[in-house]
Amino acid sequence: MKIHYIHHSSFLAELETMTLLFDYTEGTLPEIRKDKPLLVFASHRHGDHYSEKVLDIRKEHENTRFIFSDDIWRSRLPKERLEDITSMKPGEELGLRFADGRITERSFDEGEADMKVLTFCSTDEGVAFLVKAEGRVLYHAGDLNNWYWEGEPGDWNETMAKRYTEEVDKMKGMCIDAAFLPLDPRQENAFYLGFDEFMRKTKVSHAFPMHCWGDFSVIRKLIDMEVSGPYRDRIVQIREDGESFLIG
Repeated sequence: MKIHYIHHSSFLAELETMTLLFDYTEGTLPEIRKDKPLLVFASHRHGDHYSEKVLDIRKEHENTRFIFSDDIWRSRLPKERLEDITSMKPGEELGLRFADGRITERSFDEGEADMKVLTFCSTDEGVAFLVKAEGRVLYHAGDLNNWYWEGEPGDWNETMAKRYTEEVDKMKGMCIDAAFLPLDPRQENAFYLGFDEFMRKTKVSHAFPMHCWGDFSVIRKLIDMEVSGPYRDRIVQIREDGESFLIG
């Protein structure tokens, strides 16, 4: 599996039989093969995670399906694209099957879908996505994170931490091949809390930091911290937009 880091929280994952694009708003896309179905995900409506221009990909890649959080209101989407868009709420399951050059929705039950999508409730807006395909598991957090902020009341930060823990515990012990997780320098000393909790509670093979606002130094900072000892060798050190990573 090949992972391309595009910009901010956007990644493209190339699998054997399909391509997955997450939270694309800007940046240079790698060439996308047209002989594979393309699944385009948007975790929520914030401008750093969703842009309507992502729908233009359908003009170049006919076999495309869009999977959006339902906070991206369908009433504001182009009517001519609605049949290509599936909207998902937190806590939902979706099965997709690829046959005869078409992507169609199917039962989520084991064995009936080529790809399965589960959603989790963000601690900010929208959803996080867990995708199962080809025996692989990928997780894109969107804005599901422990958004602890200096200056906020203590009970606000405690509630945030509790909400985050409740969602992460739903994935406790799960094996995940690639996880795309916020590591936001704006949180100052609390920048690593959500990332750390997720890594300690799940079995992630490759953890890709995102939402760094161009400050990739926070990745090295976490790697050098004592707290990351149990998992630092599984953190992917992104240094710039456009990097690609081949993972087993």
